[in-house]
Amino acid sequence: MTKEFSPQRLDVKAFAQAGGRLSGHDSLLKYERLAQEAKGLHPDLQVDWSAEGQWRMASDGIGQAWLGIKVRASLPMECQRCLGPVDMPLSVEREFRFVADEATADALDGQSAQDLLALSREFNLHTLMEDELLMALPVVPKHDECPSAVPLVCQDDDFEQANADKPNPFAALASLRKVGKGDG
Repeated sequence: MTKEFSPQRLDVKAFAQAGGRLSGHDSLLKYERLAQEAKGLHPDLQVDWSAEGQWRMASDGIGQAWLGIKVRASLPMECQRCLGPVDMPLSVEREFRFVADEATADALDGQSAQDLLALSREFNLHTLMEDELLMALPVVPKHDECPSAVPLVCQDDDFEQANADKPNPFAALASLRKVGKGDG
């Protein structure tokens, strides 16, 4: 009998021991925090994901639960160069080792090269995938090459004329200085 695993309430240890595999194609709208970063959402946007559990033996002979995830999505954003829409491809491929609890994860975090998480019988895989996609977002989304020319000058024709018409405030001070020298 094969056990059914739920990505919303995943028993990580049982999933790893069974060598479980899950995959799916979800609407981007299901990932609320990620959807807030998007510009121009539509229901056709998908998050494709897969997860694989593994039970690995450590050098001390104790078994460890591991979870590997692969997540791909394309997020519509605003190009920070031309301010037009740009679809940003996001791709995450990570492995996590699970330890007994948060205290153990905190204690081992500085010593371990692996990403550590606390074991749970109700682990939300979708939340982990959303967190990883949020961290994969570019700080400055932009096209490799913008579809239209980007104006690099931010002043108009009237700008120089407006500055030329204003009297220089220091010219008035200079005239006061001349008056003051003549008095002395």
